[in-house]
Amino acid sequence: MNLKGKVAVVTGGSRGIGAAIVKKLSSLGADVAIIYAGNKELAKTLSQACRDEFNVRSAAYSCDVSDYDAVKETVANIKLDFGNINILVNNAGITKDGLVITMKARDFSDVLSVNLTGAFNMIRHCSSFFIRNKGGCIINISSVSGMLGNAGQANYSASKAGLIGLTKSVARELAPKGITCNAVAPGFILTDMTKDISQENNPLAAMIPLGRMGTAEEVAEAVAFLASSTYITGEVLRVDGGVAI
Repeated sequence: MNLKGKVAVVTGGSRGIGAAIVKKLSSLGADVAIIYAGNKELAKTLSQACRDEFNVRSAAYSCDVSDYDAVKETVANIKLDFGNINILVNNAGITKDGLVITMKARDFSDVLSVNLTGAFNMIRHCSSFFIRNKGGCIINISSVSGMLGNAGQANYSASKAGLIGLTKSVARELAPKGITCNAVAPGFILTDMTKDISQENNPLAAMIPLGRMGTAEEVAEAVAFLASSTYITGEVLRVDGGVAI
């Protein structure tokens, strides 16, 4: 896989799965625009690391992806800095877990606004680059929760299921332009939030046919595969150790 000369935009790219995706795409030669919402220092440190380690262009941009106008402005700034966009990875996501019977309406709408509407906003404002280039790649980070449902996560599961529907519709719309759109659906993945969970006698691991939680790097490998493919579109690639078989 070689992505040299490509410009990738990764939302939620400062930590966890997003950071692993940024590093993987950079290692393959892609210039990377990192969009973050929270930790400026983390994003800038990662951006500098990409420049130093992989000799690619990289910059960090603060943006609330749920804000249509903010996304439009950020994409315009990326165009000024990089000149083009070839790959879009919609990874930004939040959780506000709770049972449906007690969930606040704001908690439901906030999660959908970031996880689903945020992906739409990014696709909406990046698609003109892909159409002009007569090719491009969109990868949406969904979840097995969007395929199976998850108690206590009605908002999150709905947003991730919505991403799958969005992926398939966008794939059909943009395929005539040579643009691919796919989704990656991670299962239980080790991140900063879960790193302290023991894998021994772990009830989560017991649910996974492969017997262990996945890594952010394994999700990034799937993203890199789809980013380099030109004849796969509308697909949902599970990275879940077999949870959703």
